[in-house]
Amino acid sequence: MSALTATSNDARPDERPPRRDRPRFGSDRRLNLTGWAFLLPASLLIVLVSFVPMIQAFILSLQTGRGRNLDFADPLWYNYQRLLGDEIFKQTLGTTLLYLVIQVPIMLILAMVLANLLNNPNLRFKAFWRTAIFLPCAVSLVSYSLVFRTIFANDGFVNDILVNFGVSPVNWLGEPDTARFVLILGLLWRWTGYNMIFFLAGLQTIDRSSIEAARVDGANAFQAFWHVTVPQLRPIILLTAIISTNGTLQLFDESWALTRGGPAYASMSVSHYLYEVSFQRNPNFGYGAALSYVILILVAVLAFIQLRVGDKRD
Repeated sequence: MSALTATSNDARPDERPPRRDRPRFGSDRRLNLTGWAFLLPASLLIVLVSFVPMIQAFILSLQTGRGRNLDFADPLWYNYQRLLGDEIFKQTLGTTLLYLVIQVPIMLILAMVLANLLNNPNLRFKAFWRTAIFLPCAVSLVSYSLVFRTIFANDGFVNDILVNFGVSPVNWLGEPDTARFVLILGLLWRWTGYNMIFFLAGLQTIDRSSIEAARVDGANAFQAFWHVTVPQLRPIILLTAIISTNGTLQLFDESWALTRGGPAYASMSVSHYLYEVSFQRNPNFGYGAALSYVILILVAVLAFIQLRVGDKRD
């Protein structure tokens, strides 16, 4: 009996049909689908709010007319061709690039130096100094514009100081060069502290032992900062350079509130000119859309160049 049972038990596995592996809905796949389900609403919102208007703006840039009476231009690139002969556009673009070349390097250097000073562990009242330097970027644009316009008025505080030293008053907001100077000064005052926060965060991730080792090897404070600290801040420098470049190329607030773009378009940024073309005087939405795409191309090209030059990762 036991022999028959053993024989039947040995034969039983052979009698079973081969088991087929059924496709299973794995946990990894479920997690992936769950992640995409959470991303889908935000992705759709980004597409609807950002990419659809970009496509509509490009189509609009190929049209001419006033208000809702728009027709496709003949040729389609007429608005872009018109830009080449627009002297005001050339002037505002040159002014914007001037702000970029002068203001951005000065601002980033100041922000880096201030961050290095505020990162000193022996500095007293660090919280106060950090707050005081960062605070301007939190001030209302209208408020600080009114203050700057008052300070640099013909009978303002700056001219009072000049008169006390025997210097003739300066029409700060009425001359092209001085109006640009006031606007650049306003940009530096408002945004240096904002960029300082990025550098301060980067400095606090650097191991101080590397700086101390450089000092032991005979490097002075500047050499240690330049050869040890700055290379480790390269990602932060790249980030702030891209943010500041994009912000300057799209500059509108200060040009509008501080100098009104004057005198005679001398301090007007290209984004301010875009607003004037689209919503003031004789509104032309097609031409304004073409201007906006020029700004977009400038931002994209400069950001790409900065990434290629500044990103040294393998």
